[in-house]
Amino acid sequence: MPTMKASLPVVRRLPRYYRYITELKNKGTQRISSSQLANIMGSTPSQVRQDFNCFGGFGQQGVGYSVELLHSEIEKLLFPAEKLRAVLLGAGNLGVTIANFVLKESEGVNLVAIFDNDKAIIGNKLFGMEIRPMDSFVEYCQNEHVDILIVCTPKDAAEALAGDVIKSGVKGIWNYSHFDFSVRDDSLIVENVHLRDNLMALSYRITHKDDE
Repeated sequence: MPTMKASLPVVRRLPRYYRYITELKNKGTQRISSSQLANIMGSTPSQVRQDFNCFGGFGQQGVGYSVELLHSEIEKLLFPAEKLRAVLLGAGNLGVTIANFVLKESEGVNLVAIFDNDKAIIGNKLFGMEIRPMDSFVEYCQNEHVDILIVCTPKDAAEALAGDVIKSGVKGIWNYSHFDFSVRDDSLIVENVHLRDNLMALSYRITHKDDE
């Protein structure tokens, strides 16, 4: 598939395209125009075409897009042929919730190990996996060729782990802590998830709705 380098905003829109197109496919929709898709996405037809042109266009101009083709091609972009291997750091309440989501909902990622520094739970089973001591995750990641770290520790713990994270050789971090690992190594691909920030933004928008 001919592609040009897609910007980060385009990449971030791909999952939304995939979600809406999956719904259309499941409803039996066969074709959709850029105008119709833009309406669903809350964007513009030119934005849709520009986004898709980053990946080869996905169809012929003037006849709309095949929903089946869009679904197939975007799926190939989002999900590697071989699932990425992930480990979880932090088996507290948030970690358990995120691990459950990855195991049940993620299509391109396998959760293969869980680590924590709480001696009271090390050795216990969580989702069929033994909780391992945190000080062993670097060696595990190196030996098992782990791609992703899912970090669900407090900020201080995450910052203390930063050096080990870099040594682990992972390719990316799904980060729920409040420490940004890219500060220590800007070559790391980091997706920071700040739930509190999102909730505060929602609170602001509700409170100041009339000002928007």
